Amino acid sequence: MIEWFTWLQLAVAVLGGLLCLALGLAGRKPNDLTLGAVALVELLLIVQLVVALVAPAVGNEPTGSLLEFYIYLISALLLPIVAAFWALIERSRWSTVILGVVCLSVGVMVYRMLQIWTAAAV
Repeated sequence: MIEWFTWLQLAVAVLGGLLCLALGLAGRKPNDLTLGAVALVELLLIVQLVVALVAPAVGNEPTGSLLEFYIYLISALLLPIVAAFWALIERSRWSTVILGVVCLSVGVMVYRMLQIWTAAAV
């Protein structure tokens, strides 16, 4: 993993999550802005997947459990897709709140992935 990219991902996920939560609690239905924030989080996760696949080949080996890392990454990749699909089917203010919760959850998962990748060797 690239540390600065991980912090960028975390910042985007938190900002997108707070935006979606605020708009959802204000009664706004999912719109281009909220779905765009989730799409940006998903795009950054796809880039993270590519980085995670290439990093070991260029000398950036993980020191933690590689299986645990990829389980977090695949789960994080699926969450925004499922949430966006739900928001498009059930267009209510609560769908926007769910988009925010998913973005914040992805932020936590990205931080955990950084911890796993850079864990001290046992």
